[in-house]
Amino acid sequence: MGPRFRGDDKFPLIFAKESLAMSTGNLTAFLKDCERALGAENVALVEETIRRYGEHTLPAADRRPGAVLYPGSTAEVQAVVRAANAHKVPIFPISTGNNMGLGTRAPVAPGQVVVDLGKRMNRILEIDEVLGFAAVEPGVSFQMMADELIRRGGRYIISTTSGPPQGGMLGNALDKGAGYGPMFDHFGFSCGMEIVLGNGEVIRTGDGAIDHPNAPNWHVSKYSFGPILDGLFAQSNYGIVTRLGIWLMPKPPAVRSFHFAFPDDDDLEQIIDLCRPLKLANFVPTLLRVANDLYLIGNEDVYPDYAKTGGKTSIADAQRKALQAKHGVGAWTVSGAFYGPSMEAMEPQINRVKQVFMQSGKAKYIPHEEALGMLPLKTAIDSFSGIPTHGELGLLKWRPGGGNSWCPPGTPMVGKVAQKFHKVARAIYEKNGLDYTIMNVCGGRFARGLHVISFNRESEDERLRADLTYKQLADAFAAEGVSVGRAPTDYYEYHMAKLTPAFRNACNAIKKALDPNGIIAPGKYGIG
Repeated sequence: MGPRFRGDDKFPLIFAKESLAMSTGNLTAFLKDCERALGAENVALVEETIRRYGEHTLPAADRRPGAVLYPGSTAEVQAVVRAANAHKVPIFPISTGNNMGLGTRAPVAPGQVVVDLGKRMNRILEIDEVLGFAAVEPGVSFQMMADELIRRGGRYIISTTSGPPQGGMLGNALDKGAGYGPMFDHFGFSCGMEIVLGNGEVIRTGDGAIDHPNAPNWHVSKYSFGPILDGLFAQSNYGIVTRLGIWLMPKPPAVRSFHFAFPDDDDLEQIIDLCRPLKLANFVPTLLRVANDLYLIGNEDVYPDYAKTGGKTSIADAQRKALQAKHGVGAWTVSGAFYGPSMEAMEPQINRVKQVFMQSGKAKYIPHEEALGMLPLKTAIDSFSGIPTHGELGLLKWRPGGGNSWCPPGTPMVGKVAQKFHKVARAIYEKNGLDYTIMNVCGGRFARGLHVISFNRESEDERLRADLTYKQLADAFAAEGVSVGRAPTDYYEYHMAKLTPAFRNACNAIKKALDPNGIIAPGKYGIG
């Protein structure tokens, strides 16, 4: 059977789950209730708005919402949820909708009503410079927080991502997003939530659950009395988080990066084994970015033979070598950083990592001062320094047409295993005529592999090949017992179907308990 289509006949129907059944009458009555609760100006039905909120960069068709709502407070979110329950209308909450390569603003299924929390709920509610935390609403972006911390004197910095500076800190943490510095685990370094459940009730987690107007430990004590409920709201559709505590990092006096370029694709095995002891001992405080050539080159260049090949083949090895020379990177480039009182004080640490990587006999050392003049490595330095950057969004332009999806499985920090996974993934990309693009983000025991699939979304052939590449990657890693850390909207059910029935049943049972009518983002993460 060939691909099925919905909405736009140019796009194959890769995700076919129907939304919660509703009639036009249900939607009309729901929106009237929302107009009374939010004001008519905060209920959008304009064609341009509907089209924009349905757009994304993934292989499947755009998914147009039924409407877009802009609540301005937790109480207004409650009103929307209660109206959705009354009229059986599915809603799809977003923070800022800037998760490029994972779904952007578009709902799981066409017709779901997008609830854009970020437009009006964008306040930094609190910054405590004694204890080093902030409390934010969903619309607070990485750039907003960075700017506010600078305005306050720059005592603290944030952990930033590979995504756009306009991305929401709350939404990124709840989707298990990560950065590259010591506080890279954005969900792990969050503390204390306010949530509107699917039944319209509001709960606060941790010490926020105490009936007190100013619980002092709400955003600093992760392990308060009773079950830790916070984790239920990471990558789920059980409620709508309207407030989140986020821990901040004291700004170091100096940041000094280091970079090592390796010439050959097969050097990954040795690189991983060299990185592991540096992170197990936490000698290097940042994560180690092990990026392949195209991940870095794609930040500022394009596939040179696209017009000649029509995008049907992967980039040739000879062209890759030429681009490596042009941009001063290797087949793999390792990046990390130290923090210290001055640049000079970190010289012993730099010498130590040079000894480690140069023992390979293959590495080329790129010092901090030189890397500052190389855009892809300057992007890494900014990430280590808590500076939001657009640098890695250049990957959207590697091929024309703006198609981009991310598949982030992981690997244990064992060189032979990482090399095996690398060869399998490269073969899948090349078999499908796409360009192998990956960055391994390495800790001591585990590395997250950020596989970027760039394709021309205006080409049906490339959309189909991009979809096939993603599914074959997911299948290949699942066959090794490996899942992904995050997933694009198109593939929620694809990944959930690979998990055990007992796990899936537990997820759906929790959904039924907290959102009995299933009105919050049915199908998100493959739940409900």
